[in-house]
Amino acid sequence: MESFRLKTILLFSTLYILTSTFSFAHIGSSGVLFQGQAGAYRVLVSLQPPDVIPGTAQVTVYLENGNVKTVMARPIYFRTGDEGAPSADPLASVPNQTGQFQGIVWLMGGGATSVQITLDGDSGKSEIVVPLVAIATAQREMPAGLGVLLSILGLLLVVLLITAIGASASDGLLKAGIPLTPKQRRARWTNMGIAAVACTAILYGGSSWWNNWTDDYRQFMYKPLQGTGKIMNQNNERVFQLKIDTLQLVQSRQRRTTLSYLIPDHGKLMHLFLVRQNTFDAFAHLHPERRDTTTFEAYLPKLPAGKYLVYADIVQRSGFTETITDTIEIPAVYGNALLKTDPEDTYVVTDPLNNPKQIPIDENVVICGKPGTKTKLKDGSSIVWEGKPDVSFEAGKPYQLAFEVLDPAGKPAELEPYLGMNGHAAIIKSDGSVYIHLHPVGTYSMAAQQSMQSRIADTTRIYRLPTNTQVFRDSIDRYIASLKAMTPADRDRLLMASMTGMDSQKMAGMKHENRIVFPYAFPKPGQYRIFLQIKRNGQVLTGIFDATVKAASM
Repeated sequence: MESFRLKTILLFSTLYILTSTFSFAHIGSSGVLFQGQAGAYRVLVSLQPPDVIPGTAQVTVYLENGNVKTVMARPIYFRTGDEGAPSADPLASVPNQTGQFQGIVWLMGGGATSVQITLDGDSGKSEIVVPLVAIATAQREMPAGLGVLLSILGLLLVVLLITAIGASASDGLLKAGIPLTPKQRRARWTNMGIAAVACTAILYGGSSWWNNWTDDYRQFMYKPLQGTGKIMNQNNERVFQLKIDTLQLVQSRQRRTTLSYLIPDHGKLMHLFLVRQNTFDAFAHLHPERRDTTTFEAYLPKLPAGKYLVYADIVQRSGFTETITDTIEIPAVYGNALLKTDPEDTYVVTDPLNNPKQIPIDENVVICGKPGTKTKLKDGSSIVWEGKPDVSFEAGKPYQLAFEVLDPAGKPAELEPYLGMNGHAAIIKSDGSVYIHLHPVGTYSMAAQQSMQSRIADTTRIYRLPTNTQVFRDSIDRYIASLKAMTPADRDRLLMASMTGMDSQKMAGMKHENRIVFPYAFPKPGQYRIFLQIKRNGQVLTGIFDATVKAASM
């Protein structure tokens, strides 16, 4: 275990250098991490997608146990599936680093994709599929010096080509020392003139093609979905409504909008996080219901009035994951604010950033904690963030965010699955520029992984979405309704059974250890607040912790 933690530290130490700050399913935290079971092997996989397409994704695999001799990796695109995927490439064993493999895979097309990792060792052959979003988010500029050099070389080649063509109709027909006749001189100049016109036309055509290609690339660069939130009064209750705007995407021809083909993640079609701006002293995790293709609504709990940051996670049928952002002004509470859109909707009130212990009286109040401190939850149990108090984290450095849950008597608490996992965490930077929804198994969407696995099992070479959007939507709505009708234990058993990388022994009997670990590297300096959510005795509980992150030391 210690060696695996050391390897994790080495891995995370490279993330800050290799990654950009753009992300799709999260804000400001790039790359994908998978930590879990690949057959008999427990692995940590890091994928760093390129920001230009075509491009190469960096792949790093660490082994916690077992003796693996070869590791292969290949990209599998949702559109073309397993049948249209290229052959796998070997990952090289890193010298002097036992159990560490590293390499690249070429991503030639954009959109929802994945990297299939195949491990072969003493415990046999195992595979794991890690979902990835491959979309162009940057455009490279050619250095001025290189452009001048290439222009000079290109001009030289054109002159040489024109000269050679002219000589082929004159000097090239004569023996050495024989002078050209006037007719041959005219033929040389005529051919050189024709060659000059032809080369000019070729250069102009190539330049036009290049400019058109550049314009198309710029037009198809990824632009995030935009959403507009508002608060409505329905029967004297506050209702949050989010409308997703797809007009910009249609106008820019960026990509086909597929909001009719959303699929649930952890059994929910949308995960909505609200946090009061600047103070971060009020937080809600809601699951709005879909009213039409672009409209989602949810009853608001007793969140105090103020301006809130909005983060809404959705997953498309292809596994393409996105986070829609907005800010919204929430008015003061009216009505009884007891109605819930979803039984697992939850909220919490805590002390503001930089102003501890100044909190209102509310049944959902939780005092914020720091590393090495104990935070008491509303049911009397508590969460301890393992570590030294008043520690200052470094941006880009690796950290295993480890939490231990204790019951009211101070003994290890028995956790219940919450949305199919033993814990969830939302980490948000104080200025809202970083947001990530974490799980103990990593930073990827479970629904995206399941979608890619089902696509790999499908032998259809080119996937096409169903033409009848209403039929697809109705089937998803029926599935979500069936989940709501189940008992919590049955629902979580069903959700966990489909999650790759989960330990089957822990799934048996729905028992979980009371220690939860989230691998994460804070991407940049600043203040962060961590909202950790667990479930005990049928009740969702939220613990809040603060972290101060400084610039990485050289």
